[in-house]
Order: sequence, then C-alpha cells, then structure tokens
Amino acid sequence: MKAQDIDDLKQLIEFLKEYQVAEFDLDRGDLKIRLKFNQPAASSAGSSAGSSDLARLLTAAQAAGAPPAAAPAEPAAPANPEVSLAAETDVCLHTIKSPIVGTFYAAPSQEAEPFVSPGDHIAKGQVVGIVEAMKLMNEIESDATGEVVKCLVPSGQPIEYGQPLFLIRLG
Repeated sequence: MKAQDIDDLKQLIEFLKEYQVAEFDLDRGDLKIRLKFNQPAASSAGSSAGSSDLARLLTAAQAAGAPPAAAPAEPAAPANPEVSLAAETDVCLHTIKSPIVGTFYAAPSQEAEPFVSPGDHIAKGQVVGIVEAMKLMNEIESDATGEVVKCLVPSGQPIEYGQPLFLIRLG
C-alpha cells in the first residue's frame, strides 16, 4: 500500500466518521479492509477515538511493512460488502466501483461539467464517469439509484479494477 493510499484511507475514515457510518468494507483484489466504528448515542467521542486509533494502526503497519489488512481484526465480511449501514442514522451507502483499469474522467471533456456531483440524484444505468483504457472511452454507469454522497476519485487519476469511485445514499 502506497503513502497516497494511506492518505486516501485516512480521508475516507474522516468521511465515514462525519456521516456516522458504523461499518465499511473495502475489497481491492488481495487487499481487504473492514472498518467498524463504535458510535455511542450520546457522543461521537468513541467513534473519533476508534477511527484515530485505526488510522494510527494503518500508518504504523505501513511503516513496519506489515500488510494493512491485518490492522482491523474483524470477523468475516458480510455477504454484500458494497453496502454499509449506519444503524443509528439509517443511512445506507453503496459503493460504485470501477469495472476496469484505466484513467478516470468525471466529465466528457475538460471544459464540460462533471457527469455527477455530490448531492445529485442518480438513477440506475445513468452515466457517472468515463474510464479511458487503451485509447477507448468506457462509460461507467451507476448500478444503483440514489443520491451521490461523495466522489472518491479526482478526474484524470489512474484507477484500478474494483477501485471505489462514488459513494451513493440508496433511495
């Protein structure tokens, strides 16, 4: 795992804390990470401490050369790792992942508006981005209906197969 990946993971942890997501699973080929936060009803202090500890564990694991997936020692992932539930807020987040390796583009051209932005309501089958692979432009369609919560990849960035691109609040 690269330093940029660790930074991205820390940013994702902060996002999950902000929206009080209780559990999150990430499966990127041989890298599997499961985050589970304790969220007391009265305050979010336990959640902040838990995720900060997890971020420090991941950073320490990276520095020591240990595999980052070993840091969050949790039981096996649920049957559908793409959906995360926050029990206290009844928020259901779905991850749209890249079906191919290539370069992600959020808009059809540099001058154009992005296909989707946080807050947009999207339908299943709607184009949310483009991945360029071997000089071919491949449209990425949403596999769920809901509201775009976060775009996880900036336009123009190389991406991998199965890499999370968007978080969608189902509904």
